[in-house]
Amino acid sequence: MNRFQYNTCVDRYADALFRFALASLRNRMEAEDVVQDSFTRVWEHRHQVDFDKAKSYLFTTAHHLIIDQARQRRDEVAVESLFQLPDHRGSAYPDVNEILHKAVATLPEAQRTAVLLRDYEGYSYQEIGDITGQTEAQVKINIFRARTALRNTIKSMDNLIDLEA
Repeated sequence: MNRFQYNTCVDRYADALFRFALASLRNRMEAEDVVQDSFTRVWEHRHQVDFDKAKSYLFTTAHHLIIDQARQRRDEVAVESLFQLPDHRGSAYPDVNEILHKAVATLPEAQRTAVLLRDYEGYSYQEIGDITGQTEAQVKINIFRARTALRNTIKSMDNLIDLEA
């Protein structure tokens, strides 16, 4: 990969990579770090990375960095404090988007990654398998289980309000 191809990768994939990292980590600074580290690793390995496979390499790298960051965070902060919802009792409806993100955050890592890559970023099952190192069948299973869990968590507005109590 040459400098022009690298810059093309930055232009094409930086925003999607950031959205993926932000949705996974729910912390803007950590997501920015993941994106920066991912592009740094691509540059460091530019002679081994094929330009046509740079997207997969970037998202695979980001996936591993997100897992490392989540493990580090788990060591630093109690799990319960990560999922505390804000108090919406004064408003008629809670922020549905925020509650959806909180529900996604409660999914197991493999399910969360699969559903974020598929539903937020639009990757194919095969591409998700390449990024996460899973078979296409396992990716489909993780997405099905994630969607089922989300559907059960967010069935109606009554459940959304119950989540914050």
